[in-house]
Amino acid sequence: MSENNYKEIWKEALSQIENQYKKENRETEFYLWFNLEYMSDEGNSIKVSVASDFMRAQMLSHDVVKSIKDKIKEITGREIEIEFEINNTTISKEEKTEEPIKKSKKEKAEAVEEEFTPHPDLNENFTFDTFVPGDNNMYAYQASIAASKNPGKAYNPILLYGGSGLGKTHLMQSIGNYIYEEKKGKVKLAYINTESLMNEFTSALRNKTPKNDTVQKFKNKYRNLDIFLLDDIYFLGGTDALQDEIFYIFEALNQKKAQMVFTCDRPINEVNGIKERLRTRFSNGICIDMQPPNYETRKAILLKKLSLMNKTLSDEIIDFIAANIESDVRDLEGALKKVVGYSEFMNKDITTDIAKQLLQENISSNLGGNVSIDTIQKVVSDYYGISVSEIKSKKQNKKVAFPRHVSIYIARKLTEMSFTEIGSEFGGKDHSTIMSSCKKIEDLIKIDATLDNAIKNMIKEIKSKK
Repeated sequence: MSENNYKEIWKEALSQIENQYKKENRETEFYLWFNLEYMSDEGNSIKVSVASDFMRAQMLSHDVVKSIKDKIKEITGREIEIEFEINNTTISKEEKTEEPIKKSKKEKAEAVEEEFTPHPDLNENFTFDTFVPGDNNMYAYQASIAASKNPGKAYNPILLYGGSGLGKTHLMQSIGNYIYEEKKGKVKLAYINTESLMNEFTSALRNKTPKNDTVQKFKNKYRNLDIFLLDDIYFLGGTDALQDEIFYIFEALNQKKAQMVFTCDRPINEVNGIKERLRTRFSNGICIDMQPPNYETRKAILLKKLSLMNKTLSDEIIDFIAANIESDVRDLEGALKKVVGYSEFMNKDITTDIAKQLLQENISSNLGGNVSIDTIQKVVSDYYGISVSEIKSKKQNKKVAFPRHVSIYIARKLTEMSFTEIGSEFGGKDHSTIMSSCKKIEDLIKIDATLDNAIKNMIKEIKSKK
């Protein structure tokens, strides 16, 4: 049978399997386990490409190959075999390997000539290939890819917001890396976090002389970009001069249809000290809330990280980490490295008991525990831009009352104090008032994902101050 015939059958088989996974709400699993690329066919054998030997082993253990073979047999009535190609190494069903094909001198010279140098300000490991999309971030992932393929058009600007460790910077830099490579480096791109930009702007103001207009150089640098990636814009609050300059940068880049991407730890309307005209510019494009990953996505992330590390862990240990580290991707990766590092250093397999012992601190931090009311009140008041004394006061205006409700809800969640004890910490309020505040926030977070995410961010900060 010709290559084209089998190629179309391969596509149809995967399409039918994907539809079945979608019906079972297992779409994320499909994209993880069936990440194979059709290469060629010969006789009754199909050759496919996978990222690593680890992923090949995982696909075999999860019956991915069997599912595809069964589906092709269902469609054609024929038995087929599947061979894997990994980094130019072909592995057949008998697990045999061949030596990689050696390149000629001409091919080596062409490879050197075409070698690409990544942008110096970008992390070359932050790519779409190394990002694991899930239900919590699929919209952000798809929008970022769309912006990369058609910069400056439909998805512009993009504002990604959410807690730390959820992949905002990874996606932002993936956009930069993709465009920079597609344009072969012939594009003006800047990636910078807001604090560094502030320092650069302050230095330009301080060092300006009649013979060396450093301020104009700063303006020329940023107003003529093709790609502007600005991280952590919540640092802009109260920086009037820099905000004015960013407004003009924004206007200049918008006029020339340059792609702009911004990140923030919260919705822009919750950042205090941002001028209205700049706030509306940030909100004028696509604003995407990034949530913590669910269990399935956390497991997929662990498997992806293991594949990139070329390491393995048992399914039991992967399940244990995914089930117990719920906060963010950064904590998840840290727990994984701790377990893998211990296994290599001690030269022994990891058991669940060992994993529990190694990750005791991570799991304890994740679950919370008693914290002080003072810490809760301080973190919440800072978040909403009011004073601790106002939270404890009897003021009933929304600016104060709502943060008070949030503080009370978090206090009930993170401490073992009774409603009456919590009430005494909030200006002597009775237990029914405290119960009402908790119920109000409980109801709101069920329908307001932004509030739910904000409270999770505050809880994480509170725990870090224990």
